[in-house]
Amino acid sequence: MKSLFAPWRMEYLKGEKQKGCVFCKSSIRDDDLVLYEREYSFVIMNRYPYNPGHLLIVPEAHVGDLEELTPNEKREILDMLNISVRVLREAMNPEGFNIGANLGKAAGAGVDDHLHVHVVPRWSGDTNFMTVLGEARVIPEDVGKTRDVLKPFFERLK
Repeated sequence: MKSLFAPWRMEYLKGEKQKGCVFCKSSIRDDDLVLYEREYSFVIMNRYPYNPGHLLIVPEAHVGDLEELTPNEKREILDMLNISVRVLREAMNPEGFNIGANLGKAAGAGVDDHLHVHVVPRWSGDTNFMTVLGEARVIPEDVGKTRDVLKPFFERLK
């Protein structure tokens, strides 16, 4: 039998499921997880990260596809990507990154109607026997703690 201790999940399991968009300001977005905002986009912590420091770059516009973004929105998202990689390198010293977007449910998008880009810092050995044999990923740091580490680095950019 496989067991994985994750007590923080009980709040989600027992809690009332909110309706709305997790990325829209006027909806159910958790502003405590937002690290940096600009005119057209923002950087937010992934509440359910693949690795510590997993960030999402999100346009303010509620759109589901790259083609729906304006040229200014596209440029700013790329700029936010560069900033995010630079901050993660300085704050967490990863050895590499996975960067990408899942467009559509078939591609694995959990939120398929609001485009977002994943920035996942990677370290040698961050995929261990738990992932390979146990088919479970171990996240060694709480999202709130990681946010507290990264927030000052983003604050300096303002």
